[in-house]
Amino acid sequence: MTQATTITVRIKGQLSNFVAANTGEQGSYDNVSEYIRDLIRRDKERVESLSFEALKAELKLAFDAPESSYHSLTASDIINRNKQPA
Repeated sequence: MTQATTITVRIKGQLSNFVAANTGEQGSYDNVSEYIRDLIRRDKERVESLSFEALKAELKLAFDAPESSYHSLTASDIINRNKQPA
C-alpha cells in the first residue's frame, strides 16, 4: 500500500480565484484536494498518452522499414550485444 503525501501549495490572485470558482457548492469539485487530485490524474494520463504515442511512432518506423533492412539474430547475438558497454 502506498503512503499518503501531504503537500502545501500557496496560490493567490487569479489562480486562487480560479480554484475557488471550481470548488465548493458552485464548483465542479467538492474541495481543493479533490480538484488537485483530478488535475494530477489528468496530467499523468497526458504524460502516459504522449509516451504511448512516441512508442507507436517508433513501431511504425520499424514496421514501415523495408524487409532488406532486417537481419536474423540469435538469442546469443542479442545477449552479447547487450553485454557490450554503451
